[in-house]
Amino acid sequence: MPVYRPSDGNGSAQMSVADEDTVDRAVRSADTAFRNTGWPEASPMERAEVLKRWADLLDRDRIRIAKIEAASSTRPVEDLVNRDLVRASGALRYFAEWADKVEGQLLAGKSGTTAMARPEPYGVVASIAPFNFPAINAIWKSAPALAVGNAVVLKPSEMTPFSALAIAELAIEAGLPAGLFNVIQGAGDTGSQLVRHPLVRKITFTGSSATGAKVMADAAATGTKPLTLELGGKSPQLVLKDIRDVDAVALNIANGFLANSGQVCTAGTRLITPTGLRDELIEKVAKIAGERRAGPTWEVGNTLPPIISEKQAKRIDDLMRQTLSDGAEAIIGGSRVASQNAGAYYEPTILRNVPDTSVGFTEEFFGPVLSVYEYDDEEEGIAMANHPSYALAASIYTDDLNKAMSLPGRIEAGTVWVNAHGRQPDFSTPQGGFNGSGFGKEMGRAGLESFLRFKTVWVNHG
Repeated sequence: MPVYRPSDGNGSAQMSVADEDTVDRAVRSADTAFRNTGWPEASPMERAEVLKRWADLLDRDRIRIAKIEAASSTRPVEDLVNRDLVRASGALRYFAEWADKVEGQLLAGKSGTTAMARPEPYGVVASIAPFNFPAINAIWKSAPALAVGNAVVLKPSEMTPFSALAIAELAIEAGLPAGLFNVIQGAGDTGSQLVRHPLVRKITFTGSSATGAKVMADAAATGTKPLTLELGGKSPQLVLKDIRDVDAVALNIANGFLANSGQVCTAGTRLITPTGLRDELIEKVAKIAGERRAGPTWEVGNTLPPIISEKQAKRIDDLMRQTLSDGAEAIIGGSRVASQNAGAYYEPTILRNVPDTSVGFTEEFFGPVLSVYEYDDEEEGIAMANHPSYALAASIYTDDLNKAMSLPGRIEAGTVWVNAHGRQPDFSTPQGGFNGSGFGKEMGRAGLESFLRFKTVWVNHG
């Protein structure tokens, strides 16, 4: 399968696609390693030391891996060096420190009996990662599973396959027993074969809601299997009338939908603003958006990355054409970037008057598109924040402490930021959505424990 560079449309390499036999060999290799290497039985400190060495090696090779990933992904090389790979090695260290802090529970019982809930790893974990943050997702979907004793078979996106291989090589160098961490390459058929393999005991997937439903069906085809699904979003950015620093709010709003050219699951793509602030906010956000510079990921200073593929860019444009025909108005943007025809770039776009029956409201663009909605009554604005399908994330901007503490409980979303938008540079806050945006959590204690099952042991010794 060819792998194309979204920055200029050229083919950067060929990728070998894992067929059903290869998938089987990878899973069986992981299962054998889980049962025979002693990794699950090793002391937590021993597992932690391997993960820490892995993190050190990732830091050592950060620039090399950043160049590898920038070629086939949407991630600018300077962001990879200074952000993505720093967070990836940080996550390795974070979960290494968690390895010896996993606890069971001693349960009350009558004299002469002892009952306890003991945590144990599942076995082989299937990790299926998306294209938008390849290195971060490769670690987030592997490190916590390995820290508590599992084996992992990772399938990165077929559009961004290479950094996962470099990271896997470093795992071997760090001393991870052979077979515990396998990487297979391929598209949807490969992922389906992985999910359906009878030796896979747990699945973690990030991607679209439609594909998430397919993953659930595949998981059920060979018996029930626990899943963690982080799926699509139409995340609102709700502005309240009491804000004082409009410039700061406008910058957050702009970054919320422009980061990675909108190719972020939690992108804040719906601005819900008081009528009295609408024009000022639109003007300021549009100015920030207009300053973004499209260009290849390997050139320093470019601030509008490409769309991951020509197919995805065409999908965004098709959705845009349909949304405009439904009656929406493009205040800025609404088309491909004319000066970058060799690559898949899309203009930052701000829409108004998007009907709630339009695909512009019901579907995820996964591009740099912001839809603006206005309200006069605050209760109306809060109601507008809740989407009928998606409930991944949301943000609220307010200078009223009471509202900052009370309103998140009224927003249907797995994560609600107040006076910010987007994942923060920490590892302890669990992430994951509700409703059509999936279930289960990644990161933090909840994310770690999602890779454990708890066994009840009841002993009669009296």
